[in-house]
Amino acid sequence: MPIALRYAARSDVGLGSKKRNEDSAYASSSMLVLADGMGGHAAGDVASSTVVGELVQLDGDDIGADDALDQLADGIAEANEKLRSEMDADPTREGMGTTLIVLLKTGRQLAMANIGDSRAYQLRDGKFTQITKDHSFVQSLLDSGRITPDEAVHHPQRSLVTRVLTGREGDVPDLSLREARVGDRYLLCSDGLSDYVGARTIEEIFTEGASKSVGEVADSLIEIALKASTLDNVTVVVAEVANIDDVDLAARPDVVGAAVAHGLTQSLPTREQTPAEKARALSRELDGDDEPDETDKGAHLAETRPRRRGRLYAAIAALVLLLALAVAAVWGWTWSQSQYFIKDSGGRVTVYQGVDSKLGPIDLRHQQESTNIPTADLPEFWRSKVTSGIDASSEKEAAATVERLRAEMVACLAASASGNECTK
Repeated sequence: MPIALRYAARSDVGLGSKKRNEDSAYASSSMLVLADGMGGHAAGDVASSTVVGELVQLDGDDIGADDALDQLADGIAEANEKLRSEMDADPTREGMGTTLIVLLKTGRQLAMANIGDSRAYQLRDGKFTQITKDHSFVQSLLDSGRITPDEAVHHPQRSLVTRVLTGREGDVPDLSLREARVGDRYLLCSDGLSDYVGARTIEEIFTEGASKSVGEVADSLIEIALKASTLDNVTVVVAEVANIDDVDLAARPDVVGAAVAHGLTQSLPTREQTPAEKARALSRELDGDDEPDETDKGAHLAETRPRRRGRLYAAIAALVLLLALAVAAVWGWTWSQSQYFIKDSGGRVTVYQGVDSKLGPIDLRHQQESTNIPTADLPEFWRSKVTSGIDASSEKEAAATVERLRAEMVACLAASASGNECTK
């Protein structure tokens, strides 16, 4: 009998400093897609939603097993070219990229593609297995025997990816064809889950949830990531292989994360809002202004009498002075918030909007992004500059500086791994 997928996709912005969700996911009865965008200011949300939006065009096509991997590879290549076009059209997006995992049903098999450090797991006959391999710096250290699996869990560079979709020709995913059995369950997740929740805990939740619906399992995984104080966006897709007669093929696909914000609205989850989502919604409500209290009009009129005219003039002068000070403060605040700087915070390269100063009790800066670049991993020259602070006249310049620092860090780590001294 033909097969189909029961599915559920969930996403949360997480508890870190990110103000937007850079993850995107799509799930239907024949296709699962998850992408974790990166690039910070360079539009990681655009990258993930662009790639997902291109690939969902394969959903619903009658693809034979012999052609599935070729068509999937071609679709990913076209999506990657679309990233390049997006960056050419808008230079501020230069440097954006995204991880990607795709599972595409073809007959009674699943064509799989993955690139980056987002992960896919399979639960079959009670055995939980990771079926993707991270394309990351830490994974390369594991493969070469330089660190142990236990050391990898807490390695400071566990989020440093070595291969993702960036719009370049060399961005090629791993491809494979897998047998699909009725009862198999699959988990796709971004590193907002796998970096903050232990592998054993994920396995326990997924295995013990075998009797629950895929939606309940997905909700549990998001909940545990938030309890673990994930500082990253966290997205999961949970699916189960079933006989096609037992699946509602008319149900709309689940679309979550940045893909919704950027217009991929084939379907929105129909679940209840989580407490965190409700809190964020409430925080966006506009505050109402109270009407002026005019119960003391008599006192106001008394000020217009000739014998009180001197006090009125003094009040007007004070008001003019206050207005002038207010205008100056607004102008100064507006100017300061057009500035950016990069500085160490908590051992990581951090982007701030504003200027590194205070105006009385008012802090003229606020943290915009805490990157995954440890200051200690930079060459000495750049480490010193970050410690002192690097000014940037625009958000674009700040983003370019962060990418320069990331490149310097990677080069330094590579030199150290090869036994050379990093002194630049």
